[in-house]
Amino acid sequence: MTRFLRSTSRRRRLALLGAGFSMASLMAFIVVPAVLAVHDYGVFQLDGDASTSLQSTPPASDDWDKVCHQVNPTACPSGTNTTGATAVSWTAEPDRSASIFTGGGSKDPQDISNWAWKDAGGLPDKDNLLHAFAARYSVTGAGGTTDCPTGTTCDALYFGSDRLDNSGDAQQGFWFLQNPCDLNGPKSGGATGFACTDPTPGTDPSDDFHRVGDLLILSDFSNGGTTSTFNIYKWNGSGLTFLAGGDGFKCGPALTGDDFCGLVNPATITMPWSFTDKSGTPTNGALNGEFFEAGVNLSSPQINLGGECFATLVSETRSSVSTTATLKDFVLGSFAQCKATLETTPSATSVNPGTAVHDTATVIGNQATKTPSGTVTFFLCSYATGSTATCDGTTSNVGVSIGTGTLSGSGTTATADSPNVNCAADGAGCATGENPLAPGHYCFRAEWPGDSNYIGKLTFDGSNECFEVTVIPTLIATTQFFYPNDSATVSTGTGTVPAGSVQFKLYGPAGGNTASANCTSNGTTGLLYSTSVPSSRCSTRVMA
Repeated sequence: MTRFLRSTSRRRRLALLGAGFSMASLMAFIVVPAVLAVHDYGVFQLDGDASTSLQSTPPASDDWDKVCHQVNPTACPSGTNTTGATAVSWTAEPDRSASIFTGGGSKDPQDISNWAWKDAGGLPDKDNLLHAFAARYSVTGAGGTTDCPTGTTCDALYFGSDRLDNSGDAQQGFWFLQNPCDLNGPKSGGATGFACTDPTPGTDPSDDFHRVGDLLILSDFSNGGTTSTFNIYKWNGSGLTFLAGGDGFKCGPALTGDDFCGLVNPATITMPWSFTDKSGTPTNGALNGEFFEAGVNLSSPQINLGGECFATLVSETRSSVSTTATLKDFVLGSFAQCKATLETTPSATSVNPGTAVHDTATVIGNQATKTPSGTVTFFLCSYATGSTATCDGTTSNVGVSIGTGTLSGSGTTATADSPNVNCAADGAGCATGENPLAPGHYCFRAEWPGDSNYIGKLTFDGSNECFEVTVIPTLIATTQFFYPNDSATVSTGTGTVPAGSVQFKLYGPAGGNTASANCTSNGTTGLLYSTSVPSSRCSTRVMA
């Protein structure tokens, strides 16, 4: 149970008391385990500071200096990368006059297709953002140590920004968008639109920009941070749906069991990147309230967005915490790549001619509740025996399409098998007209176009997709008949039936290499011994 549910339920508490429930009787039925809050997971410091060196209580491994270093080592040359973050974002404004919202459609309840921006000054300095940043972690519940159920994984999302001046309160918003979005939209008058990449353009215009499940977090940490309002919404396809929020969500020891909280720096801090505020505070100093950070447990039942992958972060300042407030400055940056990975493995690495072999493609997504779907197209490249080439998709290594396989699976993983190749004859799972492959070096290649959840085409052409078709070793046994001819039995020991013909030759005398006049041909399928030559004086050589 989160603080939000407790702190905003006064009428519910009165109803319980009026119904005659005492705390003792209530506790007889409800056991509330001790849990830590999103700011106490031990993975990220929510302490009103941006540097790992100033350790939080309880300790945590990462802070914004590590996020900055991982994204832009030039901006943050010292330090190390994060410890296990699954996605990171750190973006600096090009200059103080860059990218502000403009136009009446630039409001949070409106679709992004209505948003517009321009490079212009004139905003109050307190609303001028300089940097925006975010990090995401997977936290495994251990029973009583976090508010994640034992053995399950919770998605913890941390984010923040800094601004030019603290001379006034600044209400802020943070959009986490599933579609990759940028500023390269159409121009209209003196403004420019936003552009977003829809994985299935034209199929459903409602998700060309926003997608259901996009996350919006509005915050108001004013009066030096003493006022702490936090509201969370998601995009429902045509507008905003409220998920959770309220007052009193300032991260700190007094806040327990919370699924979300935020805070501003309570005093002057040193930023780990180049930072110059309006006051010219020396040594990258940020005055009280010029730095903001927050965290949200996406897997909380109230929010239930742990399975979403967010490709874009938009940090914004606004005139109030109302959803219809006028939007002012913003910083847009990329976040996670909402794509799957593709790997393939052949069913065997060395086979005889006529032994069927196929390729298996495994597609792994990064959205826990969305299984990759669709079909995978498979190709086969062929090379001479001993080659080390791979079917890498270049001009000479495109391969021949051998058909498709349909993905199936659950969770984040789905697999598909190619049709069989190297079949002894057409049959179940074999391509039409398939015959045994000649001895040589062969490699598979696979392509998946993506689907509505995972954007973009994936190709896998690794060297571990190859297999060899080997020459079958044969054993030839002959039975000698002095009249009328020899017979031969050819076996492989593999169950494969040899094809073709056997050539018989007869030489003599015994042990010799040259045909003898004493051993003559009868002109038919074999060579017949002369009646004047004893059998001990002639021998057979059988050659395939």
